[in-house]
Amino acid sequence: KRIRAKISGTKERPRLSIFKSNTAIYAQLIDDDKNTTLASAKGSDAEKVGEEIAKLALAKSIKSAVFDRGGYIYTGKVSELALAARKAGLNF
Repeated sequence: KRIRAKISGTKERPRLSIFKSNTAIYAQLIDDDKNTTLASAKGSDAEKVGEEIAKLALAKSIKSAVFDRGGYIYTGKVSELALAARKAGLNF
């Protein structure tokens, strides 16, 4: 709740939300103004998910996003996903 109170996404700069389970990692681009999901990706490899979400964002003319780590610490799969998305062209 503390993180989401400070972070909000718009259509031009959506929120890149992360969720981890035991088997997969999920990423969504969310427009909080309209409460809609603009793009989503999932998989077991964080780097591939990061690249896929960046490709989907760039296909929809989204060049920057607000990173929402979902309460997870910025290590491991969360940082791998973020670095892969940045490397694929998404700015945050």
